[in-house]
Amino acid sequence: MEAAAAPATRKPPADGFVSSYPDTFFDAILLVAFGGPEGPDDVMPFLRNVTRGRDVPPERLENVARHYQRFGGVSPINRQNRALIAALRAELNAQDIELPIYFGNRNWHPLLSEALAEMAADGIERALAFLTSPYSSYSSCRQYREDVYEAQIAVGPAAPEVLKTRAFFNHPGFIEANVDCVRHALQQVPPERQAAVRLLFTAHSIPTAMAGRSPYAAQLAEAARLVAAGVGSSELALVYQSRSGRQDVPWLEPDILDSLRAIHADGAEDVVVSPIGFLSDHMEVMYDLDIAAGELATGLGLNMIRAATVGTHPAFVSMVRELIQERLTPSRPRRALGELGPGHDVCPVSCCLPGSSGRPSPWNDATEREPTP
Repeated sequence: MEAAAAPATRKPPADGFVSSYPDTFFDAILLVAFGGPEGPDDVMPFLRNVTRGRDVPPERLENVARHYQRFGGVSPINRQNRALIAALRAELNAQDIELPIYFGNRNWHPLLSEALAEMAADGIERALAFLTSPYSSYSSCRQYREDVYEAQIAVGPAAPEVLKTRAFFNHPGFIEANVDCVRHALQQVPPERQAAVRLLFTAHSIPTAMAGRSPYAAQLAEAARLVAAGVGSSELALVYQSRSGRQDVPWLEPDILDSLRAIHADGAEDVVVSPIGFLSDHMEVMYDLDIAAGELATGLGLNMIRAATVGTHPAFVSMVRELIQERLTPSRPRRALGELGPGHDVCPVSCCLPGSSGRPSPWNDATEREPTP
């Protein structure tokens, strides 16, 4: 087991993320995910959780609810995250890392408060969280950390401290897994047309005000460039999908549907769509890409092939294990590809703040306040 020796005296979670433990002490792993409904009756309560504190029109919620009901009201995201946990457990066991893995969601059961209560009952004192998003923005990182903090407050003084692994958009394991997925998709295009395939990398759009306070778009562009280089393609573009805010609020563009229309008008016959902003084939991949984008492409006469998400690809699972080992043994190399280098473990005060329409931070000083390494 690679976790360090016994911790010092604990501080209650109400102290935020100030830690009294040695930097390398962890006695559990916490997989932190978005969550999704697991039955028709879950759909609207889940969507209300997702949009709590945001000005999302009711008709938008009803429209998205119909997407879920088309699949029986069940999102595959919880099942997919449980599969990732099983794969990670085997990976850690193979490296003699004997840490239990817990599972907590922001928006549906098992909720973070439920996971932390279970951990407290088991005597867990300090957990290392893996956030299931590769990128840095308010929605994809800081809000997860705020929700962990609120769950700690709900559980009370027995709740474990929770720190996180770094963003991994440029980790070799993440890039390798995506390269394999895109390469497999490209192979489904007739050989004589493969050289002219257009490659679209897609991610969840966020408000431009939020994007302006984080490296989200730059990290996505770098990941897309690295994957495209891995398959030897120069015909690539970064596009966005799944916007959910008011139409008068600017969000990142171009939208994938507009991009499909544009490349068809430009004479393209084939397009491979890589959902590089997502880790698994959950609802925003299944509906927004496989159905909405797929039906548009079919209507245009455009051959669209959707690359798989990384899921439980062995290179990706090994990457998660590496991120954990970095915190257990700080002398280990921190691998990263490209020009941006490895991300930080400790988030600065100004990191990934919300846009002007974001919810108030639950932290008085709006910072994670982890110990400086």
